[in-house]
Amino acid sequence: MSTTAFTTAITQARDLLRWRSPLRTELWAARLAAGLEPDAAALFARELVNDGTPEARLTLAALSVVDMAPLADPDDVDTGDVFADPDILPDRLRALGQPDMLSEASEGRDGPDHSEAPDEALGERDDVGEALGKSEDVGEALGKSEDVGEALGEIDDVGDRGEASAYTTMGRAAMRTLPAWVARMGRVTCDGAWYGCADRYGQQTLAALRFRYDNGKEPHLLVVGIDQVNGGLAVDALVEEVKFLDDLDLQPADPAVVAGRVLDAFELTGRVMGAMVADTLPAVRPLALARARVVPHPIRQAPDETVTAFQDLPDLPGAREAFEKLVEFVGDRPRWWSPGRVSTFFTSWLPREAVLSDEAIAAMPAVARAWTRFHGDHPEVLAQVDADAPRLPALMADDSLAGLAKRIALTQRPSAPDR
Repeated sequence: MSTTAFTTAITQARDLLRWRSPLRTELWAARLAAGLEPDAAALFARELVNDGTPEARLTLAALSVVDMAPLADPDDVDTGDVFADPDILPDRLRALGQPDMLSEASEGRDGPDHSEAPDEALGERDDVGEALGKSEDVGEALGKSEDVGEALGEIDDVGDRGEASAYTTMGRAAMRTLPAWVARMGRVTCDGAWYGCADRYGQQTLAALRFRYDNGKEPHLLVVGIDQVNGGLAVDALVEEVKFLDDLDLQPADPAVVAGRVLDAFELTGRVMGAMVADTLPAVRPLALARARVVPHPIRQAPDETVTAFQDLPDLPGAREAFEKLVEFVGDRPRWWSPGRVSTFFTSWLPREAVLSDEAIAAMPAVARAWTRFHGDHPEVLAQVDADAPRLPALMADDSLAGLAKRIALTQRPSAPDR
């Protein structure tokens, strides 16, 4: 990190010491972490330790509670003797720093306590909140718009590394030399979770987790946009006031399931080279990962309950067989049901992949209509079913459209008895 950037970070930390807002400080640390290149993270940490001021110690403490593992893994980064002996870090930091004038006893002289002012604590959002609040389609604001940022490139696996981040050890040591409010950073409880579609056709879903600090102050909401069209990538995230939930059409869900979906989505994004995400995502990603990991026992790869909630199967011969093929097609993204997906299902996937009885082929349009009604009964989706369904028998009878797996399955099918 350049000298100018380091000076800027110290100046910002000085302001944060006056604000005394754990949430504001964590949001700042997430943006700071997003701006650190892997090869610069260790040098930045060394500068902070050598500086030793309260501002430098606050920076170390704040970075320790956001997800720094992809930047500061001791196995990947040569951190030198700065991290050599964690046991001496508290004394070393005190020796390098100034006297603890910002102790708990002196907090009242540092300025007003803004930990009860979430509007201010969430103020530096680069208008993300405004963009989302004014959008009639939250899904577009969370990554479908043309403003989607450039590719992030390859990111390390975001799996749980726990103590792997060298910032963790240094940050905890620094935290013990700072005012009491600093120790509240990262000490949050998840007291609610929601999940649902972000747009009309479920091309994106929203995963929302609500948190509060252990003193009950600064409640806040983490919202992650998960793209369904491209496999479940995390495409945007924000931290907002709890009342932001009022603008979202989401259903209550198990926090462990929602947290698992958030972690799954970020892990997938990290594994996809050139993943297209919103340009606001990197600055929130470190805090989003840290928050999701606070939730006890996240359930990874949790199945979507949409299929089991569907109870309107038509009473027709072959309907169950047809529905099983529809479920196979939608896979682990059953909330996405758009005119385009309907057309792909009828005109491409079924003729290429599915082996169906004549009864199932005949029942498939009625099953698709029932599934469409379950997904909001959108007229344009029903119109697509009506447009493509009449062609299905002919397409299913055209062996030239069958894929290899279907061809093999057809050869293994018992022949009908001669009459």
